[in-house]
Amino acid sequence: MEREPTPLDRVAEDWLETLLELQPEWHVELGRPGREGEYADHSPDGHAALADAARSTLQTVAATDAVDEVDRVTRLELERTLGLAIEQFESGEWRRDLNVIASPAQGLREIFDLVPTETAEDWSHVARRLRNVPAAVDGYVASLTDGIDHDQTPAIRQVREVLEQVRELAGPESFFATLAGQGPDAQRDDLSAAAADAAAAYARLGEFLAHTLAPAAREQDAVGREAYALASRSFVGLEVDLDETYAWGVEELHRMVEEQEQVAREIVPGGSIADAIAALDADPTRTLHGTDALQAWMQETSDAALTALDGTHFDIAEPLHRLECRIAPTQNGGIYYTPPSEDFARAGRMWWSVPPGVTEFGTWRERTTVYHEGVPGHHLQCGVAVAAAATLNGWRRISWNSGHGEGWALYAERLMADLGFLDDPGDRLGMLDAQRQRAARVVVDIGVHLGLPKPDGSGPWRGDDVLPFMRQHMHMDEGFVQFESNRYLGWAGQAPSYKIGEREWTRLRDDWVRVNGSDLRRFHADALALGGVGLGTLRHTLLS
Repeated sequence: MEREPTPLDRVAEDWLETLLELQPEWHVELGRPGREGEYADHSPDGHAALADAARSTLQTVAATDAVDEVDRVTRLELERTLGLAIEQFESGEWRRDLNVIASPAQGLREIFDLVPTETAEDWSHVARRLRNVPAAVDGYVASLTDGIDHDQTPAIRQVREVLEQVRELAGPESFFATLAGQGPDAQRDDLSAAAADAAAAYARLGEFLAHTLAPAAREQDAVGREAYALASRSFVGLEVDLDETYAWGVEELHRMVEEQEQVAREIVPGGSIADAIAALDADPTRTLHGTDALQAWMQETSDAALTALDGTHFDIAEPLHRLECRIAPTQNGGIYYTPPSEDFARAGRMWWSVPPGVTEFGTWRERTTVYHEGVPGHHLQCGVAVAAAATLNGWRRISWNSGHGEGWALYAERLMADLGFLDDPGDRLGMLDAQRQRAARVVVDIGVHLGLPKPDGSGPWRGDDVLPFMRQHMHMDEGFVQFESNRYLGWAGQAPSYKIGEREWTRLRDDWVRVNGSDLRRFHADALALGGVGLGTLRHTLLS
């Protein structure tokens, strides 16, 4: 039965329209027509406009009554997210928004991964977006320059790493030139000229990073306790005791290592984790050759999981049965998910960004990743929210919180192990290897940014300690370990939200079961039906 929209629903819908107006990229994210090719204003004025809109909307929320339980959740989330938007603006963190994975330096390019390219009109929109890259870059440079003026700058490590990324996008063989070459012949000249403008804008960004921002960048990687606490609260959706969480992370990492050692001995009797990994890597039945084989295996594994789970442990709506596994156009080593469009015309997609030169892939490492990104992970989680148009307003359907989202995806990995999908010792070792990495980054992320003592007692954490520590706990390609280490240093508070989120999901499930019984199918359905709310809102709603 379709729920009648309420006044508070309309406030949320108006806020979504405001976001679409101020951040036109959301049209692409949601698959909505309009504002094709436009970017948000990344200048100080653009950030101020968003904060002003948040203040105005927060006042409207306070003056609007909640009429049912759905409204009460909407109110909690509007108050939380709007308040955070205001705090984040006032903190000035946007002035130093530069890191290796999730800043405008990457986002201005990444939106092209989702833009439609089926028709000549679509390609005209691509050309328009390419021509708008220079203005977007200029706005971003203005904000970073404002950071220099206010002594709020990113760490030099991030500047140097992003500079390398930017230079790749500025070259004659850049992503932009490749994209233009894929367009229709009749539009090729226009696309090529627009691509050259976009690449030139990135060249100017590179010059700014190298000659203006780098000399002003701070030497220390740590952001400090105050900034970290705000970031953590934003990513997790509730306030956590950072010192207790750090101590828990140390214990959890130790537990992960012990569990891995036990499984390793099943693979190689009497052997170590390194022995087990070597045996698995040498097993031809667990090795894929080439990205075509990787893509096919991802799709097969994802489809099999969806079929097995639907009607048994979850009720999966028909639109969610379509999940596309793709090789990403970038080459930074990331694996990620993008939700379906609101009308499901664009399916949910699992992307694998394969680094240059990597041609072999171990299935034992990555089966758990497919469950994380696909079903029952992000695809189920996001798809359930997108499909909930009869109950949730548009803003609730697209809301995202990292602790909720990434915590659920880690919880989903463990759930698949508990359900028997990772009973093979190699696949289970792969899941534990991923979990070990997530526990290790709780330790380094909180430890570095708060300057806490290292577990071995050798003094406080420093940025240069992260890479050698992660080398001990990540059995991955060196380039990927380096990238991940830089990510933690530059995106404070985000990486721990995975493991902290899993911890909160598990605690919530156990508390819910004590009150309501052991019907996990119902628990999962009720929890996911709320959409991507903060973990504090999730707990309050399910247990109140």
